Amino acid sequence: MPHLFSISRRRGLTLALASTLLSGSMAAHAESIRLLNVSYDPTRELYSDYNQAFSQWYEKQTGDQVSVQQSHGGSGRQARSVIEGNPADIVTLALAADIDAIADRSNLLPTDWQKAFADDSTPYTSSIVFLVRKGNPKNIHDWDDLVRDGVEVISPNPKTSGGARWNYLAAWTWALKHELGDLKRLHDPAYAQEVAKAQQAAEQYVKTLYQHVPVLDTGARGATNTFIQRGLGDVLLAWENEALLAVNELGQGDYEIIAPSVSILTQPPVAVVEDNVKKKGSAAEKAAHAYLEHLYSPEGQQLVARHYYRPINDDGVDPKLLEQFPTMDLYNINDVFGGWSKAQKTHFANGGVFDRITAPGP
Repeated sequence: MPHLFSISRRRGLTLALASTLLSGSMAAHAESIRLLNVSYDPTRELYSDYNQAFSQWYEKQTGDQVSVQQSHGGSGRQARSVIEGNPADIVTLALAADIDAIADRSNLLPTDWQKAFADDSTPYTSSIVFLVRKGNPKNIHDWDDLVRDGVEVISPNPKTSGGARWNYLAAWTWALKHELGDLKRLHDPAYAQEVAKAQQAAEQYVKTLYQHVPVLDTGARGATNTFIQRGLGDVLLAWENEALLAVNELGQGDYEIIAPSVSILTQPPVAVVEDNVKKKGSAAEKAAHAYLEHLYSPEGQQLVARHYYRPINDDGVDPKLLEQFPTMDLYNINDVFGGWSKAQKTHFANGGVFDRITAPGP
């Protein structure tokens, strides 16, 4: 009868050899993949950390090595760059309208791209808040305070910045609610006359608001730098994540966040630029889809919250990270404006409301 140790030893050697052969096989077939994520201004820090975490996770899963390069700028400008030939494999932009524009004008991805991932391809959300200087010297608490004499507001240009469009729509939403009381009346035919008057009042309010904006930066991060580094303005209209970054990391003790009574639920979406990534082969295509899918994982959602975005699923996220998000009355763009396609055409297209209210003249 063979000695048990000999049997055990032979089994161990067999398993070790199998493991070595498997490891060698994985190494032999491992791919080195490079992806380009074209994103908007405030996501720099988030994706810098996420890229490293994803690459480590993906190599453990597949043996493939993935490096992800980043491009940042105003969301609208970034979308145009992809349409004009920027070889993005992934886009993580500020609003659905910008990815819609890529789909409509370049056919690089399907028009139903929002069905590719959960929650309309929105793995995190945010909102619009006010960032003021320490002590809140201008006593700013809500949207009506922004149009008082002597108050300067910093906000980027809605023609180039997705964050700026969210700012604009948040202000418009507050004005509508201020006039109507209940935004459910927007869709009630019995209140048609009241709604028409409220829309006129909202337009006048937003027009006045932009008369208090001394400079229109091209992107959200540029506006943050104008407020913090250049010291211009009394209040910055900001992504909630940008405001938290400023308070906690860029200028501890120098700034305060004011949560307005009403704001908008911002939903920055993501998409794989299918035609571009397919040219790199099936391994790159698989990695690009995994890159966005992993954002929904517990690890991805934890990183999202750590970088001051609201996770779409907070299961497993450190509760202390969730405490940093103030409670606000948040409204969905679909409910107030009929979705991004309609909002874009009405407010931000050439000759739209924004062009009208910011045109020179009385």
